[in-house]
Order: sequence, then structure tokens, then C-alpha cells
Amino acid sequence: MTRIENDTESRIRQALLELMADGERLNHDNVAARAGISRRTVYRRFPDQAALRKEIWKLLSSQGKLPTDLDDWLANGIPRLYRQFDERAAAATVALASAEGRAMRNNITPERVEAYRALYSDATAALPEPDRTHAVAALQFIGSGFAWREMRDQWEMDGDAIATTVQWVIRTLLADLEKRDGKSLAEGPVNPAGSGTASPGSIFRPA
Repeated sequence: MTRIENDTESRIRQALLELMADGERLNHDNVAARAGISRRTVYRRFPDQAALRKEIWKLLSSQGKLPTDLDDWLANGIPRLYRQFDERAAAATVALASAEGRAMRNNITPERVEAYRALYSDATAALPEPDRTHAVAALQFIGSGFAWREMRDQWEMDGDAIATTVQWVIRTLLADLEKRDGKSLAEGPVNPAGSGTASPGSIFRPA
């Protein structure tokens, strides 16, 4: 790739981040105007709006890909993701609250669902459906940008603190899944002191 091509790519990426942060539509006309290049140049690199949305998702997500290795996701992927959100906080915040951001996220829903089912397949294998799907959905949500937004806005936490908290929650749930031996999620958390499950109120009562 030549220097000019690199510069064009950088200008398009910066334009996408600025448009998202400003709450504007991600279309070829707006990207071209913001980047100071022709509409045709944008189309040549991103042939449709779905491609533009996928590119802004890559810019906001950790290394522009979905997790595939659970150990790496827990140890490295989650901290990396939240640090990146901190660095691009203006665009990330709007992406989590706007119609354009919703369209961006929904653009990769099939890939996201498939990736997280695979990521947590071993941990949820003993669960019957629909509990298996519900458990994967909860684990995915906890490690998403929505956790970052709420802890940042409501609790004034930075990305590293959020990552530590999210890692703890996910590992706690994985430990529960390992012990529950296929018991329904409706039965509550597994009793850490023995077998079976604890009633919802009992885990808060002193011994």
C-alpha cells in the first residue's frame, strides 16, 4: 500500500470515528465530506453501508475481531477492549446509545452469536436449552461495551478497573457453571460450600 493509500485509509477511519462521536449518519456522502475525499474513493474501499458499519465496529472493538480463545479473552482481550473504549470514549459512548450505533452492532449479530456460543461452548455444554443460550447471552453482555459505559458513567471507573470487575464476574459465573452439573438456571446459584443449589435469599444470610 502506498503512502497516499495509507493516508486515505487513515482519513476515512478518522472520519468514521468523528461521525459516530457527533451522532451523524454513517453514509458515503458524510464520510467523503468529513475526510475531504471523493465519494467514489469511499465507495471503492467500502462498497455499501454495511461495510462502513463493520469498519467502525472494528475501530471500536478489540483488534477488530471477536474472541476465539477463552483464556486469552479473560486475561488479555477484556482489558484491551476497555482500554480501547477509553481511548475512543466519545465515539464508543454514542455507539452504545444511538440508532446508528445499534445498526452498527446489529450488522454483525450473526457472527457475534456464533463466536460467543463457541467461546463458552465447553462451559455451558451441560446446560439444557434454553438455559445454554441464556447463559451465553449473559456472559457476552457482561463483557460488552454496555458494562463499560455504565461503570464509566455511573461509577467513574476507568477501563482497567472495569476490566478487573468484569473478569471477576465472568470467572465467578464460569465457576458456577462448572459446579452446577446441568441444573437449571432457575434453581439459582450452586452452593459453593457443597452440592446442590442455594436459594436466592440464602446466599445473603449470615451462617
